[in-house]
Amino acid sequence: MVRTRFAPSPSGFLHIGGVRTALYSWLFARNKGGQFLLRIEDTDVERSTEESIEAILAGMQWLGLDHDEDIVYQSKRFDIYQEKAEGLIQADHAYKCYCTPDELEKMRAEQTKKGENPRYDGRCRDKGDQDGEFVIRFKANAKEDITISDSVYGQITVHNDELDDFIILRSNKAPTYHFAVVIDDNESGITHILRGDDHLKNSAKHLQLMDAMDYKKPEFIHLPMILGPDGSRLSKRHGAMNILEYKDQGFFSRSDVELLG
Repeated sequence: MVRTRFAPSPSGFLHIGGVRTALYSWLFARNKGGQFLLRIEDTDVERSTEESIEAILAGMQWLGLDHDEDIVYQSKRFDIYQEKAEGLIQADHAYKCYCTPDELEKMRAEQTKKGENPRYDGRCRDKGDQDGEFVIRFKANAKEDITISDSVYGQITVHNDELDDFIILRSNKAPTYHFAVVIDDNESGITHILRGDDHLKNSAKHLQLMDAMDYKKPEFIHLPMILGPDGSRLSKRHGAMNILEYKDQGFFSRSDVELLG
């Protein structure tokens, strides 16, 4: 069965760009007789707000984009992400990194000075456990380029020299987007991932994680971003407003039209 999802971050309101992604995911699932799920990606505890969550849910309800099953809140799943990260360490797919922000900044500055692509150089891979604060990094052991198969863009290649040991769990135990999204999509049985094409190359990281955790790979469908008049990604400065403001201005949603007959 086809299963899609919409996974907004509640650090702001729901605007037209997010609505389009939600609509495409909803339509695809309904057209295929599948299921559409809603996940709130509220791992950023400093920026996520209850007000934003309520605005997102109200916007989805007004639009008539109903979801199947209970809403998944990532903030309630930190113990799961911690367990999965520790499992990757045990399987030698991840390690603890004790590098300080100053060390990382100096490393990247030296790489840039040499004309190299700034990336983490794996200096903590073999250090083992130490005292102090740490993050957990995934071991990017790609010996060859990674090819992403996308239903919109076709075959996209990410060269192995673009890949580094990326962070999966922060020092405050919060998961990064790349880690949480792979785990949650797998556990929710998502078969088709529809999202903005700003995440297209991120899929190379996700494919590595899927291989390491022996997850079945979903189908990727990356959608071109909605742009502002200046060609940059649509944002508040372009007038991207809360979707509920359209309601206040008298626009009809799908559910409103159905009620009117």
